[in-house]
Amino acid sequence: MQYISSIIFAILLIFGIGFFVRNINKIRRNIKLGKDIDRTDRTKERWANMANIALGQSKMVRRPVAGILHIIVYLGFIIINIEVIEIIIDGLFGTHRVLSFMGGFYEFLIGSFEILAFLVLFSVIVFWVRRMIVRIPRFWNKEMKGFPKNDALYILYFEMVLMSLFLIMNATDVHFQEANAGNPISQFVALLFNGLSHDTNHLIELSAWWIHIIGIFIFLNYLYYSKHLHILLAFPNTFYANLNPKGQFTNDKTVTKEVQMMMDPNADPFAAAPEGAEEETPEKFGASDVTDLNWVQLMNAYTCTECGRCTSVCPANITGKELSPRAIMMKTRDRLEEVGKNIDKNGSFQDDGKQLLNDYIMPEEIWACTSCNACVEECPVNIDPLSIIMDMRRYLVMEESAAPQELNMMMTNIENNGAPWQYNQMDRLNWKDEE
Repeated sequence: MQYISSIIFAILLIFGIGFFVRNINKIRRNIKLGKDIDRTDRTKERWANMANIALGQSKMVRRPVAGILHIIVYLGFIIINIEVIEIIIDGLFGTHRVLSFMGGFYEFLIGSFEILAFLVLFSVIVFWVRRMIVRIPRFWNKEMKGFPKNDALYILYFEMVLMSLFLIMNATDVHFQEANAGNPISQFVALLFNGLSHDTNHLIELSAWWIHIIGIFIFLNYLYYSKHLHILLAFPNTFYANLNPKGQFTNDKTVTKEVQMMMDPNADPFAAAPEGAEEETPEKFGASDVTDLNWVQLMNAYTCTECGRCTSVCPANITGKELSPRAIMMKTRDRLEEVGKNIDKNGSFQDDGKQLLNDYIMPEEIWACTSCNACVEECPVNIDPLSIIMDMRRYLVMEESAAPQELNMMMTNIENNGAPWQYNQMDRLNWKDEE
C-alpha cells in the first residue's frame, strides 16, 4: 500500500512540475516575440532595483495597510512552502516528518510556519473584506469583470484553504501534538478534534496532507492563467525596468537620422549609399500589434498584478476618460495570449485579421493619456504602460496620419511657422506693441 501511495505521489509530482515547466516555456516564447532591446547596462543599479522593489516591496508600502498585509502574505506563503521539501521527501519515500531529526530547530521552524500561516490567513481575510465588503473602487473598474474579478477571489480562497489545511494537518497529528513543541497555533485548532479516535485523527491528517500538496500543485499551475504570475516575473521585470529618468522618451533611429540630415546643410538627401554599404529600409514606425513592442513591454504585460494602483492615480481616468493603464496592460496580455495560441495551433503565426490597436485598445484610450508617468511611478513592480501608449501613438501619427485634429493643427503650425501657434514668424513680437 505504501508503495502505491509513493508511486501516485511521484506521478503527481512529475505531472505538476512538467505542466508548469511547459507553460513557463510558452510564456518565455511569447515574450521573445517582442523586438530586441538592450537592458544589460548599469548592472549594479538593476540588482539594487530588484532587491529594493521586488524583494523589499518598497513601493507596496506606500499604501501602508495593503503594503504590510501583502508583505505578510508574500513572506509567509514563500517561507511556509519551505515545508514542501519535507512533504516531497515524505511523499516519495513514505516517511513521516523526515526532517524532525533536527530536534529543536525543526520545532522552531514548524512553530514559525504556524504563526506565519495564521498571519497569512488573517491578511487574506482582510483582503477579501476590502475587496468584497468595503469595495475599494479600484477593484471594481469596468475592466475588472468576469475572470479578472474572479481570479483575485480564487487566489484568496486558495490561500485560505492551503493555510487552513496546513494547520489542520498539524492539529490532527497526534504524536506531534503530544510532543507539545512547535505547535503554537495548531494546539488550539486541535481542540476542535478532541474526542475523536486516534484512527479518525490520522485519517483527517492524511486527507489534509494529500489535499494540501495537491492544492499546491494546482496553485503552481494556475499561476500561468492568473495575474499572480507576478510572483515569479516581478523579479526579472524590476531588473530589466527602464532606469532612465521618467519623461525621457526613446527616439526612433530612422527618424533621428532623417532629422540630422535635414539639419546638415551639406547633406545630399538624394545621395546613394556608399558602395558596399546596405541602405537601411525604415521599419514600421511605432506599434500596432504585440509583435511591434519590445520583449520588456511584453514581460510587463505578463507581470501586471491588476492591482489598479496605476488607474487610481491616472488623471485621465479620474476625470472620466476612457483610459485605464491597467486595462492597457491586460489587453496587451490578452492579445499576446491570442497570438501564442495561434502559433500553438498553426506552428507559426497566421494572420488572424486582428491587431492590438483598434481590436483591443482604442485610439480614444491612448489619446486620453497626458504622459504624466503617474502610472509608471505608482506601479509596485515597475510596469510601464506609458511606453506602450507612446508606441501606439507613434504608429497612428507616422503610419496612419491619424492624429487628433488639435495635434495636426499644431504640427502644421510648426511646419509653416516654426512654432505651435498660428502666427507668422514676422508677427511673433507684435504683442509688445499692444497697449
